Amino acid sequence: MKKIAVILSGCGNRDGSELQESLSLMLAIDRQGWQYQCFAPEGFFEVVPHIDVEDDEEEGTMVDMEQRDIFVESARIARGNLLPIEDYKPADYDALALPGGLGAARNLSTFAFDGPRMEVVDSVADAILATYRVGKPVVAMCIAPMVVAKVLGRYEVELTLGPDNNQASGVAKGFGCKVRSCGPTDVCVDSDHKVLTTPAYMAASHISEIFDGAANMIGELAKMI
Repeated sequence: MKKIAVILSGCGNRDGSELQESLSLMLAIDRQGWQYQCFAPEGFFEVVPHIDVEDDEEEGTMVDMEQRDIFVESARIARGNLLPIEDYKPADYDALALPGGLGAARNLSTFAFDGPRMEVVDSVADAILATYRVGKPVVAMCIAPMVVAKVLGRYEVELTLGPDNNQASGVAKGFGCKVRSCGPTDVCVDSDHKVLTTPAYMAASHISEIFDGAANMIGELAKMI
């Protein structure tokens, strides 16, 4: 039975792993008859509210930013079945997968803050690079391909970040990537480098598109492995 490693970045689309993308990815893996194991790095991040709130600046009641741990929050999605990213070994898995959500840009990397000067968390970069070097596939959704672009751009991998006219696509090209414009359920398959990506909420407007995109991506992965 194939086994896929999934890297999570917290819980929630604004500051962690996007729940609908994460669940659609895991569902697609399960429906393929495979297993998945979730991983996450440790480290604190600033919580971003998931409802719009107004600060009362006149009274000076600005709310201090709450901090939470990436690993602890990711366990919410994994139902507690979560391992530290340092425990990941490519030899034990058939592919590595990253769902989207701004946690990929805030917690797995600094793209949200530094743009083209972004860095990737060492343990995450090591996992992606180790997977690539042993010839196993890396798959990513939504903004998570930006993390892949930073790590593997030197190899001129091809990937998608949705429509090819956004800031992320331009930054990925700057890292050396070939960037393909894709619709919400499309999959960009780089067979030479074994990188598969789908836009998810970089292009989608309906949850059904997220599930279809994830299913299509895992379907392409099945052909590859």
